[in-house]
Amino acid sequence: MDSAQKNSDIRAAAVIALSGNAVLAVLKILAGIFAHSGGLISDGIDSSADVLISLITLIVVRVISKPADAEHPWGHGRAETVTTAFLSFMLFFMGGQLILNALSRLTSNGQSEIPSSLAIIVSLISIAGKMLLAWCQYRLGKRANSAMIKANAKNMAGDVVISAGVLTGIVISTATDSALADTVIAGLIGIWIIKTAIGIFLEANLELMDGNRNTEPYRVIIDAVNSVEGAGNPHRARMRRVAGFWDIDLDIDGDPKCTISEAHNIACEVEDEIKTRLEDVYDIVIHVEPQGDTTEETFGLTASMIAERNNKPRGQ
Repeated sequence: MDSAQKNSDIRAAAVIALSGNAVLAVLKILAGIFAHSGGLISDGIDSSADVLISLITLIVVRVISKPADAEHPWGHGRAETVTTAFLSFMLFFMGGQLILNALSRLTSNGQSEIPSSLAIIVSLISIAGKMLLAWCQYRLGKRANSAMIKANAKNMAGDVVISAGVLTGIVISTATDSALADTVIAGLIGIWIIKTAIGIFLEANLELMDGNRNTEPYRVIIDAVNSVEGAGNPHRARMRRVAGFWDIDLDIDGDPKCTISEAHNIACEVEDEIKTRLEDVYDIVIHVEPQGDTTEETFGLTASMIAERNNKPRGQ
């Protein structure tokens, strides 16, 4: 997928999320006030944050669509990752505020009012709406391979659970003639939001640190090198994500007697083979070394290191 189509999909996802969440946020906050449901108000605040996320996403699309320049020779794609990390902080503090509000209600001496049936109706509407939004974000995020939209899809999926929890709390409060369950659910929503925020931040931080848990792409480029005649010993392999695209550095060995032109042609064949086997490649830099070179190298992975990582038990 080219960057223009990717940006178009991100923009579409942001507009859909903005419109849908704006309607749900207003509906839930107003219904929560009139129906005396703290859980529904908290759910509405969560949707309000989603509106803000969508607005920020639309701004980011304009940034990442800019071409590379002297100050940003790799382009502006990392703005998406930075924004994803920023959104995780927003979600974290919002969840903390919801927990504090719930604790305040639980420790207050006043008797909270019981939610009315209006809260149940709006909660059902919220569940249906959030399911549809989560599905749209997931489809567009997967098609655009956008970490930011995928994170928002995960957030929307969590919102479905939140709305289902709110509905449960309202039903229990109505059945028991006590607002305790509704208040507890409001606090649990805050905990859920914080958990989601931490997960989103860890994923964004991995990309910002040029990390990669999955060794399968490395195996793909190793196999690509080994399939090209004249290329061997793929090593010092480094792969990083830039807004969903791969930026690859790789060293290979070649015949010490080959000409510069021949070495260049071999490197081009390796590059073409990698692009054939691996999707969403942004750039590849291949360095050809004379076979048998023993220069000590500090960075990158070799085929043996990748095999060793694959054989390690998960979590080590």
